[in-house]
Amino acid sequence: MRLSNKMDWLEKVTRNIMLVVGISGVLVIYSGFLFLIFSGRDTSVLPWYLLLSPWVCVYFGLTRSKQLAVIEWFKQKLVRKK
Repeated sequence: MRLSNKMDWLEKVTRNIMLVVGISGVLVIYSGFLFLIFSGRDTSVLPWYLLLSPWVCVYFGLTRSKQLAVIEWFKQKLVRKK
């Protein structure tokens, strides 16, 4: 295997792992958060970045073109239209 093929393989495997970790993190963290809310327990001790952290893994697990599409989507949502 050539070095570029190995790097392509490594990047593909890393992206897939990031997606799996991110999606499972979203499921586990958000289901736990919803459980705490619906059971009436206090959620103020949880840091806000706990809910955002799995999305970082999901973002970096996407291909470059999909990452750019996500950035454009956020720009459209955040920039006021004149």
